[in-house]
Amino acid sequence: MHSWTSPENTPRATTQIAQIRQALLEQITAGLLQPGTRLPSERELSERFATTRITLKEALAALEAEGKIYREERRGWFVASARFIYDPRYKSHFQAMVEVQNRQVTTQVQSAGLIVAPVGLCQQLLLPPLSTLLQINRLRQLDGRSVLYVEHFLLPARFPGLLACDLEQSLTRLYAERYGIRYGRSCFEIVPGAARGAVARGLNLADDAPVLLITRINYDEQGQLIDCDREYWRHDAVAIRIESAMP
Repeated sequence: MHSWTSPENTPRATTQIAQIRQALLEQITAGLLQPGTRLPSERELSERFATTRITLKEALAALEAEGKIYREERRGWFVASARFIYDPRYKSHFQAMVEVQNRQVTTQVQSAGLIVAPVGLCQQLLLPPLSTLLQINRLRQLDGRSVLYVEHFLLPARFPGLLACDLEQSLTRLYAERYGIRYGRSCFEIVPGAARGAVARGLNLADDAPVLLITRINYDEQGQLIDCDREYWRHDAVAIRIESAMP
């Protein structure tokens, strides 16, 4: 009996994938394709490399996994900037971490208001049933590219009048200056996730596209709950780096 092999899985196709990846990578590394540059359409690229769309997509997917390019829904492929180095344990505000890396950040509030805490949050935060939370959703851009969608969940009793404040500023700074609340310890979880709804739209992704989900529960210096953040990162835009303390 003869086994059937897809033409796209043959050694020739595999070699083509590697050649296309290498050719595009050399253009990026040499600076001929600058960060933010939009690549030609998949049809144009497949014609230039004399290959099929399927083989081309394999090569593009390899570069995407390496963080060299990224895709935006209905817009095409773009050359990526260097990954942002992110330490979830960083105690200062996000803006400070961005400035250290000579990057530019903008923050846009997507929505803000009171909600009844979902079951999962009640369990995570040890809240009684039907508790009320403040929810603030924000979209963050690095160097003009949308890379992070954050859902913040706060206890209303700790932050009276918060919704009247400028919520595009650093919340860490706002907590300290207006409410005298400063971070102590944090508990965080990093898992693969999927972008859906407002998250997908904000990050210019298709529904169910992969993202890196960081959930962080923050406590103050007295060990009392401050907030819970759910950070949805474009996985091709970030590198997690954590430096452990000496024993």
